Amino acid sequence: MPRRNPLKPRSAISAQTDIHTGQVIRHHGRNALVEAENGERLECTARKRVHDLACGDRVEWSSAGDDQGVIERVLPRTSALSRPDHRGRPRSLAANIDQLLIVIAPAPEPTAALIDRYLIAAELMPARPALVLNKTDRLTADTRTHIDALLAEFAALDIPVVRVNTREPGALQPLIELLATHTSILVGQSGVGKSSLVNTLLPEHEIRVGELSEASGQGRHTTSDTTLYHLPGGGKLIDSPGVRDFHLWHIDKAQLERGFREFHDPAGHCRFHNCRHLNEPGCAVQAAVDAGEISARRLESYRKLYAQLEAAEERLGDY
Repeated sequence: MPRRNPLKPRSAISAQTDIHTGQVIRHHGRNALVEAENGERLECTARKRVHDLACGDRVEWSSAGDDQGVIERVLPRTSALSRPDHRGRPRSLAANIDQLLIVIAPAPEPTAALIDRYLIAAELMPARPALVLNKTDRLTADTRTHIDALLAEFAALDIPVVRVNTREPGALQPLIELLATHTSILVGQSGVGKSSLVNTLLPEHEIRVGELSEASGQGRHTTSDTTLYHLPGGGKLIDSPGVRDFHLWHIDKAQLERGFREFHDPAGHCRFHNCRHLNEPGCAVQAAVDAGEISARRLESYRKLYAQLEAAEERLGDY
C-alpha cells in the first residue's frame, strides 16, 4: 500500500484552521444566521451530518467567504424545547434555554390543560417556568375572575406570575426584571401577543403582529421562524412561532410524572413503588388530593395525559 503524503490533508475539514464557535440566532431548514463570538453575524449552511439544528444552539462553524459560513457541528446542549413534527417525531424549537415563559391573554381563552403541558416541558428540559398574563388592559369582570382563579392554582406551585400589557408606560417592568438574567423563550397560543411584547421590548426589530381571526377567535401565525434577541436590560429572548396546541407524544409515561412537580414528595410514600397514581390502593398522591394539598384538576390532567401516552404507545406497537 502506498504511503500517504504527510503534506496532503486527510480531508478538507482536517485542513481547516478557521473553526470558530457561535450561536444560532435564527434558522430555517439547513440555513442559519449565526452570531460569532465577536458579535458579527453571518449566514451559514449546516453540513448534512448536522441534524436537528435549533435556535439557541452553540455551534462550531468554518468560514466560506463573503460573510458566509458552514456549520460543522452542534455543541452539547444544556436544554432543548421540542415538539412532535407532522410524523410524530420530536423536533427541537430552541436550545440552551433556562426559562420558559408561558404567555396567556384574555383572548384566546387560556386553558389549564395547555398550561399543564408547557409546565411538563419546562420540568423535563429543565427550565424555570413562569406565567405571563398579557393584555391586562383588556380584562373584563368575567375574564378577570376566571383568569385570577387559573393563575392562583399555578402560583400555589411556586411558579412566578407577572401581569403586563404593552399600552401603559412601565407596565412591562415586571417582565423586564424576569428576563434580565436568563435565556428565555416565549411560548403560547397564537394571538396572545408574544410578538407585540417583543416589539415593545425591542422596537427596532419590528416583529410582524397579527390580530385574532374574527371567524375562529384564534390567533393568526405571525412569527414563522424562531429568533433569538439580546435584551437591552440583560438576558436573551427567543420568540417562537405561535401554536394553537402543544402535545407531548415524544415523552414516555415515566417522564410524565416528573413533569408534575407537586407529585414528587407524596409519590415516594405510595404503597407500591411502581404506583401510576391512577386507581391503585395506597396512592399517596390521591391521598394528598383528598387532603386538599394537591389540585384535583391537576391529578385529573395527569391521568388524561397518561391515557393519551398509553394509547399512543399501543398504536406504535401495532406497526
